[in-house]
Amino acid sequence: MSSLPEPSAEARAQSARLLELIAAEIGRSGGWVPFSRYMELALYAPGLGYYSGGARKFGPGGDFITAPELTPLFGQALATQVEQGMRASALALIEVGAGTGLLAADMLLELERRACLPDTYEILELSGELRERQFDTLATRVPHLASRVRWLDALPDRFAGVVVANEVLDVMPVHLVVSRAQGLFERGVALAADVPGASRLCWADRPASGAVLAGAQALDLPVPEQGEYVTELNLAGNAWVAAWAERIERGLMLLIDYGYPRAEYYLPSRSGGTLLCYYRHHAHGDPFLWPGLNDITAFVDFTAVAEAAYGAGLDVLGYANQAQFLFNCGVLDCLERRGARESADYIRAARAAQRLTAPHEMGELFKVLALGRGVEPPLQGFVRGDRLHTL
Repeated sequence: MSSLPEPSAEARAQSARLLELIAAEIGRSGGWVPFSRYMELALYAPGLGYYSGGARKFGPGGDFITAPELTPLFGQALATQVEQGMRASALALIEVGAGTGLLAADMLLELERRACLPDTYEILELSGELRERQFDTLATRVPHLASRVRWLDALPDRFAGVVVANEVLDVMPVHLVVSRAQGLFERGVALAADVPGASRLCWADRPASGAVLAGAQALDLPVPEQGEYVTELNLAGNAWVAAWAERIERGLMLLIDYGYPRAEYYLPSRSGGTLLCYYRHHAHGDPFLWPGLNDITAFVDFTAVAEAAYGAGLDVLGYANQAQFLFNCGVLDCLERRGARESADYIRAARAAQRLTAPHEMGELFKVLALGRGVEPPLQGFVRGDRLHTL
């Protein structure tokens, strides 16, 4: 933790204000809140949370880099699958959590090249600061297409077309479950007595109950003879996917994130869970450090997501690692369009493509799950290397 850069005085003051808000909520809740509520406040508290505040989050000057920040090749290849989905349903596209707007710009340009522009490109974005950045990005990079874009405040009532969510599920608030010989517990957040500053937040466990207990029991978690096994339960993500299932009349939903199928997620060796925090391109494990200044994430249980979608009436159409999906969608053909292989532009693009697809980079860690209704397989992104059988 000593290697982390220090926040500015202004950032520390914002974090302190959020800490006071969280402390007040814990007090009103009888001295304890589930971690899911803490994570929700740390990320989304109006004006103070990580995603609702004004700090730069994406790119070299932020806390992490996403695939669209690396190279336009990601959006160009993804457009192959988007085109197939729109032609099978409707010329409409919704991107959830559009970051800086680069993916929107890249996909719009590629879909224009393919003569398959959506009539509407809608962005579901709750952060006012990110909406402004997305607007500026689109106005700068695709001024002739920016008029097609509009922003949503909530899920639509009905939708036909394609939904894209890149790195969205991993930042949905998760419950923390603790398995011990004595039973199943839910890990929450309390206030340590007579301790000032951020360190006043502390872990506190309670017997699991309700939906958390039912969800944990269904996982058949390892029960260590000594010590404990800690993991995450993303009930919010499952409910979110089910909510989309109620709205998608015909079309495709593409979920791209880092995660595992259930058989790999809850391995006995993964006894500390997958929760991670990011600050200025440093990964660390303390979600209580500078609340509101760190991204807090957890890996995705893709089996749970697929089950939630299927149970709500969607078809589960494909599941592959990011590398295979991008290869299937022609990312190497997109690379060849960059020009001469000895050019500086091509070399930079080739290095970025390697980061997207190399097993030790993003290629294996990230997965793509396709859900839909009224869209017949095979989908282009899953013609080879589909791993549906692993879910």
